[in-house]
Amino acid sequence: MKILVCVSKTPETTANINFVNNNTEFDTNGVSFIMNPYDEWYALVRALEITEANGGDVTLINVGPAANDAVIKKGLAIGAKEAVRIDAEPTSALFVAKQIAAYAKSQNFDIIFTGKESIDYNGSLVGGMIAELLSLPYISYATTLELNGNAATLNRDIEGGTEVVEVQTPFVVSAAKGMAEQRIPNMRGIMMAKKKPLAVVAAEAADDKEKVTEYKVVPKDRSIKMIDPENMKELVRMLHEESKVI
Repeated sequence: MKILVCVSKTPETTANINFVNNNTEFDTNGVSFIMNPYDEWYALVRALEITEANGGDVTLINVGPAANDAVIKKGLAIGAKEAVRIDAEPTSALFVAKQIAAYAKSQNFDIIFTGKESIDYNGSLVGGMIAELLSLPYISYATTLELNGNAATLNRDIEGGTEVVEVQTPFVVSAAKGMAEQRIPNMRGIMMAKKKPLAVVAAEAADDKEKVTEYKVVPKDRSIKMIDPENMKELVRMLHEESKVI
């Protein structure tokens, strides 16, 4: 079983969010970065579980500059065999998907994992784009994945319930909560990660159709009003007159 896990670098959840250059760029000053939790806790760990049970190897892939290497090496410490970094700034979801698809096209991966979304942009875009570019089936928001030979059975979250799907490898899947449990790298894994290969690959030429024009910070001074659960008329009035959502 040959599995590719796509990982991204995101700010810690407690980071202060500010923007610079006329609100077109994220201000990284004083910000600590981590591997996107959905990529690490669910996609990577489930990929490792599958290869531990069925044989095979897990490769990590990231699109980004050399500063991302520390995050990638954590994935190697957790158990991935090798890693690839596409040496380019991840300017948009489409650009990232094109880079990953270009690398994966000739590698014959059985499963390509992504997290369900990144915790900074929350777009849930890259997985579906990779699948489209590679003409592969795509299962989003999967919470379980069981493999029987080349056939996989997955549960995925849908509005109001759960959908069970079956698919043959190869396919692309985005992993949500429930797919696996977080693993903490031990000292042996950290030491072994230093010897594992991390290949740096030049980016492919790719049109980028998206351009950021402005970011906005959510106002911090939003007040919270408590409404008696028996006073539905007041709740409806506030939603209609103050929040103007109904």
